[in-house]
Amino acid sequence: MVGSLDLPLPRNLFSILLLQVSMWGADSFLVIGPPEPIVAMLGADTMLPCRVAPAMSLENMELRWFRSQFSDAVYVYQDGVEQAGEQLMDFKGRTELVKDYITEGRVAVRIHSLRVSDNGMYTCFFKKGSDFEEAILELKVIGLGSGPRIFMVGPEGKGIRLKCTGKRWFPQPEVQWKDARGEKIPSLSEDETQDDDGLFQTEASLIVTDSSKVSCCMKNPFFGQEQVETISIPEPFFPRTSPWKVAFAVTLPILGIFVGAVVFLAWKEQQEKKRAQEAKEEKEKESKAKESLEEELDWRKEHFEAVAITLDPETTHRNLVLSESRKHVSSIENVPQNNDAPTHQGPEESETIFSVLGQNCFNMGRHYWEVEVSVGTEVGPGARWALGVCSETVKREGWFVESPEKNFWVVAYKEEEIRALTSQPKSPLLSQCPQKIGVFLDWEAGNVSFYNMAEGSHIHSFTGITFCGTLRPYFSLQGAGISVTICSASGHTENYPDSSPKTSVTHLRSFDMGVPQEANSLLPPKIVSAP
Repeated sequence: MVGSLDLPLPRNLFSILLLQVSMWGADSFLVIGPPEPIVAMLGADTMLPCRVAPAMSLENMELRWFRSQFSDAVYVYQDGVEQAGEQLMDFKGRTELVKDYITEGRVAVRIHSLRVSDNGMYTCFFKKGSDFEEAILELKVIGLGSGPRIFMVGPEGKGIRLKCTGKRWFPQPEVQWKDARGEKIPSLSEDETQDDDGLFQTEASLIVTDSSKVSCCMKNPFFGQEQVETISIPEPFFPRTSPWKVAFAVTLPILGIFVGAVVFLAWKEQQEKKRAQEAKEEKEKESKAKESLEEELDWRKEHFEAVAITLDPETTHRNLVLSESRKHVSSIENVPQNNDAPTHQGPEESETIFSVLGQNCFNMGRHYWEVEVSVGTEVGPGARWALGVCSETVKREGWFVESPEKNFWVVAYKEEEIRALTSQPKSPLLSQCPQKIGVFLDWEAGNVSFYNMAEGSHIHSFTGITFCGTLRPYFSLQGAGISVTICSASGHTENYPDSSPKTSVTHLRSFDMGVPQEANSLLPPKIVSAP
């Protein structure tokens, strides 16, 4: 009976084994991966291993590791070589096949320099002929960041707010406050953010109401490693103790005022030094400019011929009076009245420019002369003077325009300002009337320059002129309190040339700017002196 029970057993075992072999076949296999998640540190290297059962060579198989989809290849091995064309860009240059035991059915893919994006699930896929199998792997990438760091924010309510921060953790760390006895304290608030690398920045707040030690713990939920920082807050810091509150309320403003005062004084000292340096540089610049002007003026005096100018009575307006020496001219309103002089000016005379020419004529060379201008303390609103050179052929009857386009190159004084008379308005050259003015004429260079001889400074220059014909010194005066005196030329013998009219000359710069030269009773005199 017993023998009859034992006989069927080997037959049953044999049937099971035969069925097993028929199911597997010659090419059947299983792919086996790690049973537990693979844990690796951020930035380190790790391996994703897989093996087959039963053990067999994998050299002629297709081996593939991919992410969520078959096409998201991490590494592909086929026909005995790596197939880099199917690999994801994130893994190019960071993976390799570890095949030391490939003939025994065991291989692995090594990933270098782990990133946050490498965290997650992977599939290990092996194919031989028409048979294929796969296994699932999980990779957990962890990053232990910096911190925690505890900061005392300040008083709030009846306690003090503390802040615990941690940076560059992965995954998001668990934050826990604990008191001196190690008991957990819930956080008042927690905030988490992720940077561009996928790492977490964590911040947790807590309000403590009594003096004791408080700890902040941050722990990685996968790896279990934690970091702790402790802070001890003295009793005087709490709001309910008036000494601390008073100290905080008083010390903080005083500290702010002190810091502000130090910053202000430092800034003020720096500004004073800067202004002093700028003043010094400006003074040096002015000194060099003055020296340069003095050198230029000395050069002009050396290379220009000093001329003894004599005023021409035949060109003198009837409202001007010449001295016997013909070196001084003034308005008739500025001399005592006599039987030969009119007692007043008519309307037509107020619309004219009172001018006089010098007897000297120039059609070549370099010449200069000096003029003293006197402006009385009680001059009228229409008082003005002008001096320079003009063409011998200009028209000076009635009202006319003193400008380069009409062959006048002069500077004028009116309303306490010196201006160059041109067709286009210009800014004032000086705000005070110089006592002595030098006029420098360079006929060949086409240049007429004016200098303040008392201070050795430059007033104005007309340049780029093409003179054609004879030039003569020009003076015009108007209003009481104005007079002009010609200075004597040192070491020069006075010679009065013939003042008769010279040959008519055509001027290259006789541009007509649309202003008539003939008298115009509708234009007041001050339009003439406008810049």
